[in-house]
Formats: sequence, C-alpha cells, structure tokens
Amino acid sequence: MGKTKNRWLIALAAVGIHISIGSVYAWSVFTNPLAEQFGWSLSEISLTFSIAIAFLGLSAAFMGHFVEKYGPRISGLVAATFFGIGIVGAGFAVDIGSLWLLYLTYGALGGIGLGIGYITPVSTLVKWFPDRRGLATGLAIMGFGFAAMIASPIMASLINSVGISNTFYILGISYFIIMIGSSLYLERPPEGYMEGAAVANKKTQADLSQLTANEAVKTKRFWFLWTMLFINVTCGIAILAVASPMAQEIAGLSAVAAATMVGIMGFFNGAGRLAWASISDYIGRPNVYTTFFVLQIGAFFMLPSISHAIAFQVVLFLIITCYGGGFASIPAYIGDLFGTKQLGAIHGYILTAWALAGLVGPIVAARVREVTESYAATLYIFGGMFIVALVVSLIIRMDIKQLREKNAKETLAG
Repeated sequence: MGKTKNRWLIALAAVGIHISIGSVYAWSVFTNPLAEQFGWSLSEISLTFSIAIAFLGLSAAFMGHFVEKYGPRISGLVAATFFGIGIVGAGFAVDIGSLWLLYLTYGALGGIGLGIGYITPVSTLVKWFPDRRGLATGLAIMGFGFAAMIASPIMASLINSVGISNTFYILGISYFIIMIGSSLYLERPPEGYMEGAAVANKKTQADLSQLTANEAVKTKRFWFLWTMLFINVTCGIAILAVASPMAQEIAGLSAVAAATMVGIMGFFNGAGRLAWASISDYIGRPNVYTTFFVLQIGAFFMLPSISHAIAFQVVLFLIITCYGGGFASIPAYIGDLFGTKQLGAIHGYILTAWALAGLVGPIVAARVREVTESYAATLYIFGGMFIVALVVSLIIRMDIKQLREKNAKETLAG
C-alpha cells in the first residue's frame, strides 16, 4: 500500500490547472490590440471567447465519462495538450492574420482543453474532502477566477513589449508546463479514504440520492440547476467580456483604469468562488443560490445609472463574486442532489449551460451595444433574467423539501 498523498497538495495541483485555463477570462485584454492591428469588429473578436466557452461546455459534457474512467492524471495531461496547442496556435493565427484560424485554435482546441481541464480536478477533490465539500469545490475552481488578475497585467505587458503573436506563444508554452506538472500529482484518494467523515460533520446532510449521470439528467432537479447556472453565467460572462469598454462608457474610467479593474475583477471572481462555496457548507447550497439572484437583480438594475467610478466598480465586483460563486457551488450542489457516484460526468452535463451561456451572453451584450450605442439595455435585460432565476431557485427548494420528506418516510418504513 503506497503512502497517501497530502490532500492539500492535491488541491494545490488542482489550482495549478485552473489558474492556467482560467486565463481565458482575461480575453478582453486582447480586444483593443486585435481591433487596432486587424480592424476586426467587437463582435468578431468577442466570438473567439464565446467559441472557447462553447467548446468548454461541450467537451466537459462529452468527456465527463472519460475523466471518471481514466482518472485525473490522464485527463489533466490531455487537457494540457489541447490547451497548450490552442494558445500557441492562436499566435500563429495572429502571425498570418487569420480570424478563422484564431477561432479554430484559441476557440475550438483551447476550448476543448478548457473543458477537460475544468472538470478534471473537481470530482477528485470532492472525494478528497468529504467533510468540507463546498470548500473543496471552491478551492478547485478558485484558481480559474483568480487567473485573470494574474494574467491580465502579464498579457498587457507582453503585448506592448513583444507583440500579440509572441504573447500567445509565451503563454501557451508556460501554461502547458504548469498543467503537465500539476496533472502528474493528481490522483484519486484511496478506497475508503476518510470514510464516515461526512457523517461525522453535523452540518452535512445525507445526499438526496446516488444517481448515474444518465439517471440524473432525467430528473427535474437537474434542469432546475441547469437553468440557474445558465442565467447566472450568461449575465456574468457578458459583463466579463465587455467589462473594460463598459466601465469607460458608463463610469468614465480611463483605458488604463479599466484594464486595472479587469484584473481586480479576477480577484473577486476567485475570492467569490472560495468564499461563497465555503459559506454554502454552513447555510446550504439552495440558500446561497437564492442570495445570488436577489443581490444581482438589484445590481443589474442599478448599474446603468451609476456614474461614480468607485461605486460602479463596487457593484460590478459584487456581481462577479456571485458569478464565480455560482460555479464553485454547483459541484457541491450536484453532490448534495445526486451523490458522488458520477459527479464528474454530471458536472460535465451541467456545464452545457456554460457552453450556451458563453455564446449568448457576450453576443447579446455586443449586439445590443452596437444597435443602441449603450450598455444600459443589456443590463436591464439581464436584470429581468435574474428574476426568472430567483423563481427557479425557489421552485427547486420545494422539490428538495418534498424529496427529503419522501426519503425520511421510506427510511422510517424500512
């Protein structure tokens, strides 16, 4: 019997993968340089980001069973290969001035690496931390949110000093090395690891069920989760895609101040993931999601009328914590409702919501801006969507309550 690895180092390896692939959140740093060099429109450039997120969701859905079958180490190496080739390929696309090749490399290939790399550590960490499920998923996904804070200034500096294409080359090679090293340390916990820890934790309730991925998608609860994630991601990802130009338009920030804000958003994206996921261990995942939607209804309807730079950024940062927190809380929510039998595969299926949202959010934001010459209409549309999400979050709570009562009766009868 080999020595059991340190679960905190497993968590660190997970962060290494996520902090690499999470650099996709700093895509807006490339927007103006690409527009200036090639004359491409905002919609054309934003589509690269949307394609990457679409392929993230699709590959997560299709490769969830692959991750469960072959384990986190092999999956991580596959993710590193796709993501590294995608980013390096984007450098070549810029070298030859091909927008379509940029879509194929950064968007499609990079997106596949994103999807596999995103789900690879999550189900593994949930099994390493049965006593603190929310914290575990928060740790796994925190790096993805923090990545923009780290990557944004590095990307901006590299673009200024070595050009866009060389920036992609340097980033692609660097991320490949980090992801390979992290993947080689990842592994599943030994059989029976910390058995009974979740039961010993008084705050932890028994999972509602233990379902396979194919069983889970046939339940109403799966689609309630899917809808809530879709709305939360659509609105948040649209804000991320246009954060810099929107802040300049509504609050009058300079280009430099807006770029700094994008980096700080990365901090709140990451901090929100860890904070909200940890809070969910204490107040429960249903309460956390309802809180997200109440806060964001107010924030999105207020944002267009906030011209004060500091106040605008504070509201924006609150939105981003909810956006990140939604991602970090969803794997634990899945575990609560469907168990950990095939958590990685179910998580992959749920992330198809992210794939669709990645297309819808940035495109709606860019198109409405181009038609109305203002971001206000987009923000009001998203505020309305959060009202729908709030209703869904209340319906799923009733569904969970009914299922718990049914389980309790069956336990008593047994």
